[in-house]
Formats: sequence, C-alpha cells, structure tokens
Amino acid sequence: MRSLARVTRGSVLAAAVLLAAVLAGPAASAATAGPARPAVAQAPVSGGCSFQPVNGGWQWVCTNTTSSPGSPGTGGGGGGSSTSACTLTPLSQTQAAFLGLQWPAPKGHTWETITCPGNQRFGGVTLVSNATGAPAVTPQQLAQIAIGELIIPTLEPATAPPRGKDGLVGLPEWFWIPANEWAPVSKTVTAGPVWARATATPVKIALSPGGGLSGVTCAGPGTAYQPSQPLSAQHTECSYTYTQPSAGQPNNMYAASVIVFWNVSWVGSGGSGGAVATGRPVSTPMSLPIAAGEALVTSK
Repeated sequence: MRSLARVTRGSVLAAAVLLAAVLAGPAASAATAGPARPAVAQAPVSGGCSFQPVNGGWQWVCTNTTSSPGSPGTGGGGGGSSTSACTLTPLSQTQAAFLGLQWPAPKGHTWETITCPGNQRFGGVTLVSNATGAPAVTPQQLAQIAIGELIIPTLEPATAPPRGKDGLVGLPEWFWIPANEWAPVSKTVTAGPVWARATATPVKIALSPGGGLSGVTCAGPGTAYQPSQPLSAQHTECSYTYTQPSAGQPNNMYAASVIVFWNVSWVGSGGSGGAVATGRPVSTPMSLPIAAGEALVTSK
C-alpha cells in the first residue's frame, strides 16, 4: 500500500525537469485528454547502447545510463535472477499545482512521482490507475532499465590438459564451461503491474588458439574431459590440436582465449519483448604452453 509522502521543493523541481521525458510517450496527452493506453510492441530495445566491462562480467550500457555497474543477479553457478521495483508516491494538490498539472487528475487516476532503480535515473511524474495500480509507463521503458542493470558474467573455462600444464603437439586441447556455470542470467524491473525482464543466455563457445591461428566454435558448453577414461573412449567438438610448439611465442606460450557467446533478449507485460543482442562474445584469456614431447592429459 502506498503512503502519501511529503515531497520537498527540491524533489518537485527535479520531477518537473523530468516530467517532459516521462510524459513524452503514452502519457503525453494524459493531463488534457484522459489516461493513455500504452501500445504493446514486439520491437528490439538496443538503440544507443554498448557493451562494456564491469566488475564480475559485462554490462549492456545505454545512452541514458552512467558507467557505474549494476548488481549481479543471485543464484548458483553462473546463472541468477533478481527483481527491483520502481517506487510510486502520490502528489498532493499543492505539488500538482506547482508542476502545472491538471487537478483533479483525469478520472480514475492519480498523479504520482515515479523513481526506478538503476543508473538510468528514470523518474518524474506519471498517471497511475486507481483501479489497477498501473502507471502510464510502458514495458519498453522498464526494459531499458532492466537491460542496463543486467550483468553478463565472465564464465571460467576448464581445459585438459589443465591450464599451466604443458599440452602436446598433435594432442587435442579440450575446453569447456562447467555445467554449474552454464545458465542464463536475468534482471526484472516492475512498476505496479507493469514489468520487463532482460535475460542473457549462453549459446555456444569458441577457442581462439593465439599465434594468428584460426579458432574453432562449438554449440553449447562443451564436454568435460573424464580423466578416468582413456582419450580414445571420449569425444568432444570443443577441442583444438596444435601442430607447432609454443616455443618462440610471447612467454613461450600461445595467447589463447575461450569465448562464450550470449543471446540477450527481453520480455514484458502485455506480451511485449524482443531481441537486444545475438551472439554477444565474452572472452576469457589464457596462456597455453604447448610442448613437442609427450604429455599426460588430466582434467582441470
């Protein structure tokens, strides 16, 4: 249940500055033409955004965000999900008059300030339905917040031979992502019954072997090597066989990396949603020493 809070002159002025942005969409004519009905769309939310590294992973940062990271979702392994809610606070008649808003509000509605989580500082004043508690904001607007708060983690690959141990020329180097890390991550933002959820899902991995060599790509997280079984009894599509030792490479090791590709999408109330990014690569560098002699293959 919302409480009628006392709004200071400073916060009202801040709301006035943001009012045009908040009401520029579906609520733009609400003060004079009655409540708006946001349209449901099946459109991507990606304009003006870029992918930037943050502590613990990668973040989709849009032009209306700061460079500060959001918080990773909670959950086991590499996956996780979290939910944040926008705060809605009713305006008094005095506050509405100060902002030049119609009073009383259109029938069946209340003027309220809205403050949402995240770095976007999305906020201002909006109409809220007395019957449903729904503010005149769209799932698309909340999706921008959810996308900006979503952290795509950097997954830690496993290899055989394990990293730090010499591989062998002519012997496959296995690479994979442990099963407990291979999971989607999501962030949900709500404003009353209006909601949007952004989700990043890992879809494939690749090895860039270094040394100017062409890499390999495989679907899914790869197959874990089983040290209790002979190599001849196991199979993986996620492996690479070096034909030359790493002697002569920087630090006498191949500057390799395992790349995880993520698909990012969003869904929202009313059936809205769309794609944000497809095959977004997140790379984990690693140095691989490859010897010309025999080597024992073990799991990480």
